[in-house]
Amino acid sequence: MLKGLCSWLLYRCLGWKKEITVKHPDKYIICLAPHTSNWDFVLGQLYCRAEGLQSNYLMKEEWFFWPLGPVFRKTGGIPVCRKQKTSMTDTLAEAAKKSDVFHLTITPEGTRSYNPEWKKGFYFIAEKAGIPILLYALDYDKKLIRCTKSVLPSGNIEKELPEIKQYFATTKGKYPEKFGI
Repeated sequence: MLKGLCSWLLYRCLGWKKEITVKHPDKYIICLAPHTSNWDFVLGQLYCRAEGLQSNYLMKEEWFFWPLGPVFRKTGGIPVCRKQKTSMTDTLAEAAKKSDVFHLTITPEGTRSYNPEWKKGFYFIAEKAGIPILLYALDYDKKLIRCTKSVLPSGNIEKELPEIKQYFATTKGKYPEKFGI
């Protein structure tokens, strides 16, 4: 019932479409961009429920207060303490290696504000775990959720990060002025 409701809301009521051509293996990182609005989270949750997907996601710990904290945890939220210098990439890569199924969504900008200097954690987690990065674009202009490319990190981030960013070059976020590659 929830799947049908979310599908109806996302595709019929809100008018979004999908273009998904990449196979989803048992383990992957979703690189989701652009991230310019809190509505990205709502659309992502509707999409996952409509498609029967389950993915964890990273979110700053300040959002995990009552009553939102339990909801975020229940939907796969992992709080991130940005003040501590811990190696979350190593921890998540190890978790991916040990798990039979691992799905993690990361917004590489790390903020809803303009930030052309993307965080690289999504790349390093995937590289260390030996899993692909699925590139998911939220295009508000076309009302299109698109995933037509994946990348298996080779370790050459200087070459591959610009290619990843280029995938999103024509994608319009809810607030296009807040997105930069």
